Amino acid sequence: MKKLSLPLDRETLRSLGAGDEVLLSGPALTMRDAALARLSSLAESGEKPPFEVAGQLIFHAGPAPPSTGRPAGSFGPTTSSRMDGYLETLFELGVPATLGKGPRSRDTLELHERHGAVYFTTIGGIGALLAGHVTGLEPVAWEELGPEAVFRAVLDELPALVAIDSRGRDHLAEQYAIYRVQSD
Repeated sequence: MKKLSLPLDRETLRSLGAGDEVLLSGPALTMRDAALARLSSLAESGEKPPFEVAGQLIFHAGPAPPSTGRPAGSFGPTTSSRMDGYLETLFELGVPATLGKGPRSRDTLELHERHGAVYFTTIGGIGALLAGHVTGLEPVAWEELGPEAVFRAVLDELPALVAIDSRGRDHLAEQYAIYRVQSD
């Protein structure tokens, strides 16, 4: 298991291979559907967002209200394939990596390779457990979006898997293919 400190540099991203297990520590920005739509709209009109995007890990998650002793009661990933339409914009704005749940579309593989970017995935349905790996949480922008606002989350060894590496290799698709062959 590789321990990675955020923000991630391009050399570290290139060293990762699809299927690598990692522990992520450091600041990340949460962005889901509504925040990504707003960011994309700003980018299309040539406006800058009210926060720095370049160099940030974007976590497709929406935190639940705090619980005793924790910044978030639950902090689970949301399905990243819903965000695929915003991926090129994120990469063009300098985002080196995203984190979420589940496979991404085949169209995103070339984008990851072209931009040298990585997609990490973590397990869905264990948001209460993952919240134990969040040591800080603060709103950054668009608080009127509720849990879909942009938050800065400080991660402490959050477990994840390199699902798509910077060469466009898709670990989840490879595993699905193995399963299909073995099931036939």
